Formats: sequence, C-alpha cells, structure tokens
Amino acid sequence: MSHAHKLLDGRSIAAGIRETVSKDVEALKKEGWPIKLVSISIGDVDASALYVRNQQRAAEKVGIEFEARNYQSDISRDELVGIIQGLNTDPRVTGIIIQRPTPKHLTERRLQRTVHPLKDVEGMHPSNIGDIVYNDLKMGPCTAVAAVELLKATGVNLEGLEVTVIGHSAIVGKPIAFLLMAQGATVTVCHHETRNIAMHSRSADAVFVAVGKPGLVTANMLKPGAVLIDIGINQIDGPDGPKVVGDADFDSCSEVAGWITPVPGGVGPVTVAMLLRNAVTAARLQRDHYATEFATRTSA
Repeated sequence: MSHAHKLLDGRSIAAGIRETVSKDVEALKKEGWPIKLVSISIGDVDASALYVRNQQRAAEKVGIEFEARNYQSDISRDELVGIIQGLNTDPRVTGIIIQRPTPKHLTERRLQRTVHPLKDVEGMHPSNIGDIVYNDLKMGPCTAVAAVELLKATGVNLEGLEVTVIGHSAIVGKPIAFLLMAQGATVTVCHHETRNIAMHSRSADAVFVAVGKPGLVTANMLKPGAVLIDIGINQIDGPDGPKVVGDADFDSCSEVAGWITPVPGGVGPVTVAMLLRNAVTAARLQRDHYATEFATRTSA
C-alpha cells in the first residue's frame, strides 16, 4: 500500500463537514434562527488566541456569527458566572465557548457546568458527556467526536473492531471509548497506570492516542495495517526551530500503519468542523425547545 493511501487527511474530511454545515446554517437562517457563537477568553489570551482566530474564521466562512470576548484574569467567579447565565438566557446567542486555559480561581469544569446544555457547543457539559454513555449523542466533545469521525473515514467496519485508546481524559479518551462501544467496537483503555501499553496496542485494529507525550507510540507498538489516530499536539524544538508533533513517532509508525493521521492536519481541522456541526445542532435543539414551550403555553 503506497503512502498516499495511508494518510487520513483531516483537512479534506473537515471540508466535507463544513459544506453540509453551510447549507444547514442557511436553512436555519431562513427559518429565523441565525446562529451566533460567543467565545469567552479570560486573562492572558496568547495561549488561546490562535484557537479563537481559527474558530472565528471557520465560523464566519459557513455563515455563523462569532463574537470573541476577553475578560481580565482577576474577574470574580460570581461575575463570570453571571455573564454566562446572561448568555444562557439571551435568545440571540445559540452557542457559548469557554476558551482554555482559565485562571486558577475559575475552574474550567465549574464554568462548563454553568453553560446551558443546549448552548454547550463544545460538548463539555456533564449532561452532554453523560448522554454518550446512554448512546444518545447530541453534542459530544469536539475532539473525541472528530477522532471517531476520522476512524469512520477509513471505511473500516466498527462492529467487532478491536480498539485501544491510550489516554483516559474525561473529554477525549473516555468519550471516544463510549462512542466506539456504541458502534459495536471492543475497546481497551490504557493510561499511566497501565503496565504494558504495547501489549494492548499491538493486538488492536485501531489505536487512538491522546496523552501529550511526543513519540510515545512507536512502530513496534502497532499491528501491521492498524489505523492510528493521533490526537496529541506537542511543540518540540526541531532543527529549524519549534515544530508541532503528535504523540506518535510519525515516520516509523507510517511504515507499519494502514492508515495514520498527520499532526498537524489530522484531528485538528475536524475538531473545528465538529464545533460548527455542534453549533447547528444547538440551534436546532433550541428552536425545537422554544417551539414546544410556545405550543404548551398557547394550549394552556
């Protein structure tokens, strides 16, 4: 199999998703439901500025309004919670994004829980993550859903597929495991307490890795022909200055894997496309919610 067949090109998969989203956004606008996202960054924005710009550009390309807000790092928790609750009740805002990192006194989880589940376009609210356990995916965490989407793009049959997920974070590893189980895959989840990760990864038809350790997965940890989805984003010093790499040693793994995602250009672009898809879902859920509420009121 030549290398050209092996690369899972996230950019072209994302382009396909954006095309559908664009049509959906247009249709919702015609129904009187324009989509508007509000992004909230707190304090030093350098760390998230690139993400915000990418999200804004992607949103505006598909006709979604995007407002980027930045608050001082010493904003009190009560004040920020009040702002988020205001956005929750504002019918013109259909989605809220909390940019990471957040200052120490404002825990991400607390802020994420404050966002109304119907406006949680990042899919991070406990109720949205919980729905995945019940095999009822409305808005899942964008990175996890994007990673699974890339596996599906290979055309492999997920029923009975042996999958190893390395990394068990609440917003990436665990949701990936539940999403795949729902599709009939057999999933092993490894983490820092796992004794012999290679033993598990070598028997897998597909391996997902998301731990933030460059070069963690090497060719000898893969079964020939396996699918490798690399979710890691690490900045390392290369000969020509800093470069971004994943959690897998791309050069050696690409010799063994049947399919492999590049970093950058793999999971990243699809994650942003998933955010846009969630934005459409959020607007539809809110439209239906208000329609039901209106029907109940008028019949009362």
